[in-house]
Amino acid sequence: MREGIHPEYYQATVTCNCGNTFVTGSTKPEIHVEICSKCHSFYTGQQKAAQARGRIDKFNRKYGVTQ
Repeated sequence: MREGIHPEYYQATVTCNCGNTFVTGSTKPEIHVEICSKCHSFYTGQQKAAQARGRIDKFNRKYGVTQ
């Protein structure tokens, strides 16, 4: 590898808005994110099913699907 062309590599501390922190490798020493795997609804299983039910009901009413 050539000398002097590669960026510095750090053990970066990633901080989420929810307060969760973890360490990863990066070219920046600190990273701040809005959503992480601890607070994202896809990973926590707290997806908004009520919104999905509303869309399904709207589809059924629009196309005349009866139960």
